[in-house]
Amino acid sequence: MSTEQEPTTPRAELSQALPPEQQGQPEVDDHAAALDELQDRWRRALADLDNLRKRHAKERDAVRNEERARTAAAWLPVVDNLDLALTHAGSDPSAVVEGVKAVRDQAVDVLRRLGYPRYEETGVPFEPAVHEVVATVDDPDAEPNAVVQVVRPGYGEGSRQLRPAAVMVSKRQE
Repeated sequence: MSTEQEPTTPRAELSQALPPEQQGQPEVDDHAAALDELQDRWRRALADLDNLRKRHAKERDAVRNEERARTAAAWLPVVDNLDLALTHAGSDPSAVVEGVKAVRDQAVDVLRRLGYPRYEETGVPFEPAVHEVVATVDDPDAEPNAVVQVVRPGYGEGSRQLRPAAVMVSKRQE
């Protein structure tokens, strides 16, 4: 003899909980049918939620891939111009330097169009949110805590900052 009971359905549990004289009556059948309908709707809602999660995951991946392709396409002209500069590396050195500067300007413009403008101002007050101090200098001509020199430019602004500008700042004069 087994101590395990077979699983019961909500309809069977409902009919077992009722006194024998009420079992099989139309009211009990209506309640059981309503319970079955609610369970069916609940299962359908769970399936819909699972399908929604899968659809959103696919859409997110598609948007990510499209954005990667758009960003890579924006950089292709820069790469093409670097290749062109390398083919002329044996020619006039000043022309090569001018070409490399033009490619750098093009790369900076790509970053600007992607929402990350270059930040390299001097003479402005030091701001920890956009500057990273790499050195302090004693400059009597500069205001205290002013950016004297930009060692490495920063890119972006506000919450979209890629990196802060590495700067040299004037000391407080005593």
